[in-house]
Amino acid sequence: MRIVLGVSAGIAAYKAVILARLLTEDGRQLEVIPTPAALEFVGRATWEAITGRPVTTSVFEGVDEVRHVRLGQQADLIVVAPATADLLARTRAGTAGDLLSSTLLASEAPKLLVPAMHTEMWRNPATVENVEVLRGRGIEVMEPASGRLTGTDSGPGRLPEPEQIKARIDQLLAPSGPLTGRRVVVTAGGTREPLDPVRYLGNRSSGKQGFALAEQAATAGAAVHLIAGITESQPPAGHPNITVERIETAAELQQAVHRRAADADVLIMAAAVADFRPAEYAAAKIKNNNDDAAPTITLSRNPDILAETVQRRTETGTGPAVIIGFAAETGDDRAEPLALAQQKLARKGCDLLVLNRVGENLVFGREDTEIHILASESAQAVLGQDVPVHFAGGKLQAAGVVVDCAATLLSSAAAGS
Repeated sequence: MRIVLGVSAGIAAYKAVILARLLTEDGRQLEVIPTPAALEFVGRATWEAITGRPVTTSVFEGVDEVRHVRLGQQADLIVVAPATADLLARTRAGTAGDLLSSTLLASEAPKLLVPAMHTEMWRNPATVENVEVLRGRGIEVMEPASGRLTGTDSGPGRLPEPEQIKARIDQLLAPSGPLTGRRVVVTAGGTREPLDPVRYLGNRSSGKQGFALAEQAATAGAAVHLIAGITESQPPAGHPNITVERIETAAELQQAVHRRAADADVLIMAAAVADFRPAEYAAAKIKNNNDDAAPTITLSRNPDILAETVQRRTETGTGPAVIIGFAAETGDDRAEPLALAQQKLARKGCDLLVLNRVGENLVFGREDTEIHILASESAQAVLGQDVPVHFAGGKLQAAGVVVDCAATLLSSAAAGS
């Protein structure tokens, strides 16, 4: 596998040295293309010593080879880490002022851009728009990490650790996975139930766990349809195996799941669906007059999309072979979260139920999580005695555990059919 590693001019370029070392030690054929300004941070000699390859920055070096075309044609993947705000802007515009930008423009290989910049630059509307356009073109732009930046500043914009970048590279270059040829539907984020043109009922779901599930399913080879509700983070974009559909209300989610799950192999219901909605929608904003009594809001129950889908499969014999639900539980004075999740699994009838223990400073919006995977009697017979599965760690890794369980169940179902 041939990888082109582009390095643009940011202080995080020192991490790209570690990434280059990891890739070469893994046996990857690596060509490093720094921008001319990037050599102010890490010199040419360092790159050549690590890769054992000559390093150039200009299209006027190695002219006889037409390097910007040859490198792009031979690459299985082009990675730029760090990708500065300037590099993102130039890639979006399609400029070709140096060897790196020329190679990006001339190559049809998959591209992975790993941003690193100050928080204000990452959040600037120009950068936000550039990232959106690049993702729309099928270029994967990783989300930056949050943490210590240059000087004393801290916030989103930090380059992810080299090990994380390499893990994503390995995923992109993986020839196949246990879900290759399968169709997976993932729901993520929260729903928003309008009360009037201004107000709504909602929840605190960030969508991060559902997005991680979509990424891991796609990495496992599946064609993933991601149904995303209201989220504070952006769904994965630019991944060739993921399509994204946006919804807002529980009713819209119900329709989308009914439509998409019919021919899916796996359904993962990670969305935080509102249990209730206002019984009546006020066409005009409900006024807050201090001399009036507070209004009474009557609620209606939303459809149970997970139970409906399971029931439809039971009655028709069609639909996803594997259905996975999620339960966000706090526990109460009568039962612990695990007991409540067991009850929910029995009510819903799904194959697996993933328990998240939620609450103040737990799960919502965080990068880490703690899950228990509960299984139906038939699913437990396939998965063995290690169920319930307990995992604590990053949401991407937790998603991998869930996807592995789904792949095992699906393989067993295929073998038995």
